[in-house]
Amino acid sequence: MIKKTPQILIPLLIFFIACNKENKEVGVKQDFISAVDISQYPAISGTNPRFKDLNGNQKEFLAILKENGINTIRLKLWVNPSNQQSGINEVKQFAQTLKSNGFKTWLTLHYSDTWADPGNQKTPAIWQGLTFASLKDSVYNYTKKVVKEINPDFIQIGNEVNAGFLHPVGNITTNQANFINLIKAGCLAVRENSTHCKIILHFAGIQDASWFYNQLTSVDYDIIGLSYYPLWHGKSLTELKTKMLELSEAHHKDILIAETAYPFTLDWNDWTNNIVGQNNQLILPDYPATTDGQRKFIREIKSMVKGTPKGIGFCYWGAELIAWKGNQSTNASPWENQALFDFNNNALPVLAEFRNE
Repeated sequence: MIKKTPQILIPLLIFFIACNKENKEVGVKQDFISAVDISQYPAISGTNPRFKDLNGNQKEFLAILKENGINTIRLKLWVNPSNQQSGINEVKQFAQTLKSNGFKTWLTLHYSDTWADPGNQKTPAIWQGLTFASLKDSVYNYTKKVVKEINPDFIQIGNEVNAGFLHPVGNITTNQANFINLIKAGCLAVRENSTHCKIILHFAGIQDASWFYNQLTSVDYDIIGLSYYPLWHGKSLTELKTKMLELSEAHHKDILIAETAYPFTLDWNDWTNNIVGQNNQLILPDYPATTDGQRKFIREIKSMVKGTPKGIGFCYWGAELIAWKGNQSTNASPWENQALFDFNNNALPVLAEFRNE
């Protein structure tokens, strides 16, 4: 016998369905990636710096990030660095700490023993001189090892690979087919060894970004990642917004800002040359090098990503790069005026912009 639903329960059912729908919508918003890259923090923490939150209370560094809505930590990974910083052992250990503190992890595989960016894509020493087949196997096996041992939530196959990676073999200009096949090897390693890890392909800037991603239509990846620094990538946030929309629509991919940052001052706190130190490197008059200017810049970046239908988040690069070796150091931080903490290690107002509100 089929029982009819009592009339009094129908409004309740509608209410619960509506609540469930609302919760799902809230859940989508909560999935927005508010990330910081703090790759240098394991080394910095060894100097025992003391950090303060937005209320002036001394707290653990990671706790300050967490309470301000940062939900994902991005870490660079080098194949065989000379001092083992950013090598697999350090990154694996730090990733475990991050996971235990409730953060998602995002690895950027440089496929190099040192910095990889548009102007530097040097093949790791142990892979140099290999045949192409062996190099491709090395990319697959290394990526597989990383995925299985660290189990990240997001992974980049290369860092700012505008010119390709693993040069000269994987140079996109002279060996485009090689580059694509090497990228595919990395992506395949992720797909075959993780059911949840999302793959990011990372391009620096917006110029030539359309051409770049048009070359990768045969590659199995999930997310378009762009770097955006006014110093290197132009001072038009409108152009950035337009390009994000264009790329995500053309390739039916989620999109995020994989790297960005902005100064809160043009002053220095050590004797290491800062990368940004002049007014002509800023977006003026809208975004001066002040605490308010820094906060306003990140607020706009976040708003632009959220305003892009497939926009899923952003990452602030160098959040931790205080002058950790002291104010006389000539080989420490070129970024302390762009960190998320001031020269006394007090949390800056910009941190509030990472909250999902």
